Amino acid sequence: MRTMAHAIQDHPVTFDKRDYSVDRRLLWVSGIALLVGVVSTLAASALLALIHFFTNVFFYQRVSFANVSPAHHALGLWVALVPASGGLLVGLIARYGSDKIRGHGIPEAMEAIVFGKSRMSPKVAVLKPLSSGIVIGSGGPFGAEGPIIMTGGSLGSLLAQYLHLTAAERKALLVAGACAGMTAIFATPVAAVLLAVELLLFELRPRSLLPVALACGVAGFLRDLLFEPGPLFPLHTEPVATAALVSCAIAGVLCGALAALLTHALYKTEDFFHALPVHWMWWPAIGGLVVGIGGYLEPRALGVGYDVIGDLLNGHLLIAVAAALLLVKAVIWVVALGSGTSGGVLAPLLMLGAGLGTLLAPFLPGGSPSLWALVCMAGLLGSTLGVPLTAIIFAFGLTHDSDALLPLMLTTAVAYGVTTLTMKRSIMTEKIARRGLHIFREYGVDPLERQHVGDLMTPAEAVVDAATPVADVLSRHGGHRDPHRIFPVTREGRVVGIVDELTLRDPPSPSLRCNDILRPLGPEHVLLPGATARLAAGRMAQLDVGCLPVVSDLASMRLVGTVSLRDLLRPNRRLIEEETFREKLR
Repeated sequence: MRTMAHAIQDHPVTFDKRDYSVDRRLLWVSGIALLVGVVSTLAASALLALIHFFTNVFFYQRVSFANVSPAHHALGLWVALVPASGGLLVGLIARYGSDKIRGHGIPEAMEAIVFGKSRMSPKVAVLKPLSSGIVIGSGGPFGAEGPIIMTGGSLGSLLAQYLHLTAAERKALLVAGACAGMTAIFATPVAAVLLAVELLLFELRPRSLLPVALACGVAGFLRDLLFEPGPLFPLHTEPVATAALVSCAIAGVLCGALAALLTHALYKTEDFFHALPVHWMWWPAIGGLVVGIGGYLEPRALGVGYDVIGDLLNGHLLIAVAAALLLVKAVIWVVALGSGTSGGVLAPLLMLGAGLGTLLAPFLPGGSPSLWALVCMAGLLGSTLGVPLTAIIFAFGLTHDSDALLPLMLTTAVAYGVTTLTMKRSIMTEKIARRGLHIFREYGVDPLERQHVGDLMTPAEAVVDAATPVADVLSRHGGHRDPHRIFPVTREGRVVGIVDELTLRDPPSPSLRCNDILRPLGPEHVLLPGATARLAAGRMAQLDVGCLPVVSDLASMRLVGTVSLRDLLRPNRRLIEEETFREKLR
């Protein structure tokens, strides 16, 4: 069995005061990330091929991989049964294969990262794209991005597990695979990296950011070999007038309100399915029946709907048609997702946002109708998922419309502000919270990372020789009864271990010497003055002690001080003052 000492020795940490905490393993992980980018791009291509295949099978009864829309079918009323049959198949796969394929992908990836040490199973890597291809191919109102995020993440995680990487390195490769897959689907590598930062990584460090960026870069280059190059929805809007300032604010408020409404409706629908007296295996079929009815009323609401998004952005749909499409798409998407089937959220939110912008365009001055479809698309996406930066750059990446960047930023910021102030959780984290798990999505520079052991340590007050009798130590230094107080033990000037106050007071025999009861510490268990306070806290947690000796260097092991838990609390005092103390003008 590997020990904690082995783990520490395998991952040595340099103690130079530098901007970032990195080591040479970053090169190794980054090289693997390049491979993950390639594999995830191929997986994205395979997923789209599956969707096309099942669309042809379900709606046109032919074996083909041609990219066709389900809206042009000739099934009549029978179309209502097509999504239900797809839902039934997925229910069977989930029950007898893996229930991890249920859901829209991103919350499951977040849960694996935060609570599952970024471990994912081979079953998910195979069954998730298969089930998503069946659901979307049978008319499910989803996009391919959620499934490819789960699939690409699974591939990255599996490769990391095969290579025996750490949980932190697994996380980097999981997210690299997920975001490389998103890049391959949408041709938006920068937005994919921002999605990693805002939604999946829960940190902003080179050890994770660099592998993700490299994987997305590779996927971006390879995408042009497998798919049509260029933006998915090329668009050029007219320059905005000053009046657009107010219009952007209004659009942002309405996007935030719609995001809150969709999130609330989704989880009310999920509660409804949980209350049904049938096994969850049947829920996707029931939801699919509702999707089929909606698809009969509004055929273009079925499937991924990239063509519909393009028509909305370019103003090719009448207001009445856009309104009907918006209503049907919202209902069938909420019902299908609430039933626990397999599908993504990005493409439906893009369509719903673009539909909202189309409806608002006649009433918002300062910009063209296409502009309001675009900014509402980004505003709804950013506020629903809680990823404003991703949404802004995502909309730009999809259209390459640089003139819309300012309205995009303002609308999305307002929408994000509305949902942040009015909702406890996003559509992603609410699903995780319902499983009894909480994710806090704010993060900043840890105050313990900004302080070093040399700044916090205190001089060693009581240093004892290994040959000193326990009774002598107690007579000289006893009386504090502090369970966190330690006594560094030296032998010939070198630190060899520690004894704590409680062990000294309750030794097996009063005649013992410190050498007999000390807790031995090797070079990997002491601290250097240049180590961060975060590393010190981690070492204490690993060794289950409340204090550690600090040595000048690992060669001499000469004692220069100690660091205790009390010392590590000091950096937080300044942070609390900055957060709470209100200063007057001096």
